[in-house]
Amino acid sequence: MPDRTAASLDSLESRIVRAALEVGFVRAGIAPFERSEQAAERLQRWLAAGHHGEMQYMDGALDRALPTGLFESACSVVVVALPYGDKAPLELRKSANGPALPAPLTGKVARYAQGEDYHRVLKSKLVRLGQAIDELVGRPVGRRACVDSAPLLERDFAVRAGLGFAAKSTLTIAPGAGSFFLLGELLLELELTPTAAEATAGCGACTRCLTACPTGAFVGPYELDARRCISYLTIELKGAVPRELRPLIGQHVFGCDICQDVCPWNQSRHAPERDPELGRHAALVDPKLEELLFLTSSGYRKLVRGTALSRVNRARLGRNAAIALGNSRSAAAEEPLTRALSSHSSELVRAHAAWALAALGLPLSAGRSALAQAAEHDESPEVRAEAAIALAEHDARVAGADGAMTAPDASDR
Repeated sequence: MPDRTAASLDSLESRIVRAALEVGFVRAGIAPFERSEQAAERLQRWLAAGHHGEMQYMDGALDRALPTGLFESACSVVVVALPYGDKAPLELRKSANGPALPAPLTGKVARYAQGEDYHRVLKSKLVRLGQAIDELVGRPVGRRACVDSAPLLERDFAVRAGLGFAAKSTLTIAPGAGSFFLLGELLLELELTPTAAEATAGCGACTRCLTACPTGAFVGPYELDARRCISYLTIELKGAVPRELRPLIGQHVFGCDICQDVCPWNQSRHAPERDPELGRHAALVDPKLEELLFLTSSGYRKLVRGTALSRVNRARLGRNAAIALGNSRSAAAEEPLTRALSSHSSELVRAHAAWALAALGLPLSAGRSALAQAAEHDESPEVRAEAAIALAEHDARVAGADGAMTAPDASDR
């Protein structure tokens, strides 16, 4: 392989990077397609700890460290970054009345998923970059375009390509661009000089991402237990969300941006804006929770068509919406949750609707009757169990509140 030296402005490597920027990528770099022992060992430890949860596709650390099966004759990797962020994170925008928060009965979708499916957009841009490389080289170059669905340790390649540094949040941060970008790779049958990384202090002593995570998903710096991550819980997890984590999910229904929102590297006013090809779908910016709870087959297909939300089925979206409604603490959530518990076709949704009714923390009317009915007669043992627990929690809370109101004041004794 060529030595890792700085390439001249007129070198093929520099022209490839410029071509990537012209295609629309915010950062680009070149890494050698060689095995990373350190990355493989980290992944093996992570898998051995069970931090991947149900993501069995993450198995095979050695294959991901050097996936020669993807393209055996590859010897270089062009790594690119496509921006999807906004000028200022939504959670940090201010209004005259303080922070701008979503309405009580709307959910939150991670910003990368609010527009077109990035897999399609990234792949299309990588194809265009490959064609530009053919023109620069003067002949067809063997290649393979990869996005995150390919078994590739892309964040490790991004760091080795000089795009940025590995952050404590486990994300890749590119100085000046932050972390709101998607990675793509072009495996090339072409020997290129790797690009050098810029010197940076990295995260320094900052631990904002670690402490801001509401579910405590970070085991420590640079190590994430996916089983507690809101993105995993709302997207990857197929069954019931652990009861102790449900209140911590808030109103997230697909993914989470919290660790990125609080990162100082993402506060630059000069950070790149979302690539226009990704766009934004109005229905996914602040989705209505009641609509997600009762999506029909045709409504589901219309909502997720051409977006990353197709990763989750109707039942999981309904499950997430039920949790978000419970966490809203809004009296307006009782009616849709009661209806879901009484009549929803998915037992996964009914079970979480039962939990959510008690999580509202309000004295229930029709909701209590629905809990009692479900605790006795629902066809699913899981729903009956959830409804019984929720009913007991609700009644204990109401009894406690009544007792506090009727207890004699100490001054009357």
